Amino acid sequence: MDKNKNVFNNVLQLIGSTPLIKLNQMTKDFDGEFYAKVEAFNPGHSSKDRIALHIIEEAERKGILTPGDTIIETTSGNTGFSIAMVSILKGYECILAVSSKSSADKIDMLKSMGAKVYVCPAHVKADDPRSYYQVAKRLHDEIKGSIYINQYFNELNIDAHYKSTGPEIWNQTEGKITHLVACSGTGGTISGIAKYLKEQNPEVKIIGVDAYGSVLKKYHETREFDEKEIYPYRIEGLGKNLIPTATDFDLIDKFVKVTDEESAHTAREISRTEGLFVGYTSGAAMQALKQLNEQGEFKNSDKIVVVFPDHGSRYMSKVYNDKWMEDQGFFDSQNEVHAPIEYIK
Repeated sequence: MDKNKNVFNNVLQLIGSTPLIKLNQMTKDFDGEFYAKVEAFNPGHSSKDRIALHIIEEAERKGILTPGDTIIETTSGNTGFSIAMVSILKGYECILAVSSKSSADKIDMLKSMGAKVYVCPAHVKADDPRSYYQVAKRLHDEIKGSIYINQYFNELNIDAHYKSTGPEIWNQTEGKITHLVACSGTGGTISGIAKYLKEQNPEVKIIGVDAYGSVLKKYHETREFDEKEIYPYRIEGLGKNLIPTATDFDLIDKFVKVTDEESAHTAREISRTEGLFVGYTSGAAMQALKQLNEQGEFKNSDKIVVVFPDHGSRYMSKVYNDKWMEDQGFFDSQNEVHAPIEYIK
C-alpha cells in the first residue's frame, strides 16, 4: 500500500510501512548507529495493528469468520485496540479479556472502540479460571459463532511480522542491520522479524527484552519453565508467566532483563530528548539498549534497530503521571525532577 497517495478507503490501509527514525541524543556516546522502528505510526498506534489485520483476514479467507460473528481475545491493551478497530470496519462483535495491569487509558480506549471488556486479575496463574486466558476460553465456549484469536499460541502472529515488519526493516537499512533489539511478550514481533532477517543474513543478532518477574529469559537459556521466576511487575506488553508458542526461541540469540523503574524513566527520557512520545515497553527496549552498550555489545560499524511498539498516550495514567511514579517509589529512588506547571490566575 502506497501511503504517499494520501487517499484511502479506510484506516486499515494505513497499517504498516512505519518509519525508521535515527536516535541521536540518547545514543550519542554509544558505539554504532541506532534507529527506532516507530510502530506508533500505525493507525491504532501500535505494532499490534499488523497481527490483528493479518489474523482476521486469514480467518475470513479460510471461511472461519463471517459478518456478525464475535472475535474474542486476551490482551494487555494494544492487541485489543487493534482488533476492535478492525472489527468495527469488518462488521464483527469484539470481546476482550484484559489484564488488570493494563493502564486505565488502554481500558477506556477499548470501550470507546465498542469492545465489551472483561478486566481480569493480573497476578494469578495462567490456569486460574479468573486469568484473562481462561476467561477468554470460557467466553469462546459459551458464545456461538465466535473465534478466539489466542495471540500467544497463534503462528499467524509470527507470520504477520515475517511478511511486513521484517522486510520493512531489511529494506530501510539497505540490508546493513547488524542487531535487532525488541521486547518479547507473545513473541510474535521479535520472532517474525527475526525469521525474515536471519533468512537474509544469519549473522544478524536478535536480542530479546524481558522483565524481572517473567520466565522468558531463563526458559531461553535452559528450556526450563521455572515458576520461581514469576512475581508481579508493572511493565505491560513484555514478559510472560507462561511459554507462548508464538515465540521461536531458536531465532533469538539472547535476552536482556530490565526493571520496571529504569524502563519508566527511560520512556520519559525518550520523550524529552528524542521528541518521540513512546510507551512503557519502548522505554524497556531503550533501557535494554543502554545496558547492552554498557556491556560492550556494539562496535562503531554496527547498525542497530530497536522496536518501539506503541505510543505514550496509552500510559498517561502510568509512566507519564507524576503521582503514579511517586506511588511506585520511582521519583524517590531516581530523584527525577518534576516538570513545573504554572497556573495563571
